[in-house]
Amino acid sequence: MTDFHDVFFIVGPTATGKSEIGADVAATLGAEIVGTDAFQIYRGLDLLTAKPDRVTLARVPHHLIGTMSIREEMNAEKFRRLAVQATSEIHSRGKLAIVVGGSGLYLKALTHGLSSAPAADPDLRAGLNELNLHDLQKELLGLDPEAASKIDMKNRRRLVRAIEVCLLGGQKILGQGKEWESDVGSNGVFVFRERDEIYERINRRVEAMFENGVIEEVRNAGAMSETASKMIGLREIRELLDGKMSILQCVAAIQQATRRYAKRQLTWFRRQTNFQLLNLSLLSQNEAVKEISQLARSFGVAQGND
Repeated sequence: MTDFHDVFFIVGPTATGKSEIGADVAATLGAEIVGTDAFQIYRGLDLLTAKPDRVTLARVPHHLIGTMSIREEMNAEKFRRLAVQATSEIHSRGKLAIVVGGSGLYLKALTHGLSSAPAADPDLRAGLNELNLHDLQKELLGLDPEAASKIDMKNRRRLVRAIEVCLLGGQKILGQGKEWESDVGSNGVFVFRERDEIYERINRRVEAMFENGVIEEVRNAGAMSETASKMIGLREIRELLDGKMSILQCVAAIQQATRRYAKRQLTWFRRQTNFQLLNLSLLSQNEAVKEISQLARSFGVAQGND
């Protein structure tokens, strides 16, 4: 298993400027970037997923950005395998890997590792998918009432997985161990901005998406996986294309959804990580890059190019 002690993390909510700062830090340290975004990993929909622009991507090598078909399902286990491969290749070149992103579940798969819960069984999964929500809830309550009290009982996917773990593992979910292994004590920084500033950045970014052609981007996207279809703004733009809302309503709805997402990310990172906090509202771009670069060196993870 790849040791993520020797990986440096730059994490934080959407629209903080992580991508640009990460690229500058990587250039300073002679490092390479591993993207950790649940939707930027997909090819296409560059505007909707707010991928780093071409100038940023050209500064240093980037991995796991625009590498997957939007028809393909993704999950934390698959992402971890891809990240392990990417970081191993970076280390083989004598370079530092910098993980940059804001998708909490994928980041936790790296910082904590995944449990040894049983793999999905196609036949069992097919059978469970035929059950309605009420039957799934009843099934889990019978198998593991404690787990049923702790998961979202209206989420079909989580219900199905919880029942699978119970049936395939032969014991209760909580008796099999946690979803995650213990924290590996990762090195990194949690970047954020003052709420008013980040909300203003989100609003401007959404407006720029529409100015640059996000409607046509979604119109031409075609079929996609269930995972990819959860991109923020996709449903709203499809409703716009179907004539169910105006463009002003669409822009406002996406801005609101993105602001709410940023708020959830802030809460999650503050509760789930021990990374050093860095308020970008108090720093210029150059000051932030200098401070983060020095932090990486102080942890002793930067490999050369001091």
